[in-house]
Amino acid sequence: PGQLSGGQRPADGDALVRKPQVFLFDEPLSNLDAKLRLEMRTELKRLHEMLETTVVYVTHDQIEAMTLATRIAVMRDGRIEQLGTPEEIYNQPATLYVAGFVGAPAMNMLEATVEGGKLAITGTD
Repeated sequence: PGQLSGGQRPADGDALVRKPQVFLFDEPLSNLDAKLRLEMRTELKRLHEMLETTVVYVTHDQIEAMTLATRIAVMRDGRIEQLGTPEEIYNQPATLYVAGFVGAPAMNMLEATVEGGKLAITGTD
């Protein structure tokens, strides 16, 4: 798009012409306004499908990750906490960290035990 910097457009075009096996996008939409972000998300998804190649996409934006990814790696301190489809990450978080990280609004966490076949939530009567 015309709103990309003059240096960014040729660099992007050069990368496409070379047909690499893997693309690395590191927070590519972070400095764009909301409208352009949405447009570029759609364009990146279309480009990924057209090129049929692997894309490693780094983002802290959950909406970007959930809408663009076929697989997501949720990382913490340089280690993978969970690897899965967006649906798996959202519906079946593997750790408390992943559960607390995904979703909007954030998931509620309660301490609980099962006592005598009944659920007892800590801090309630």
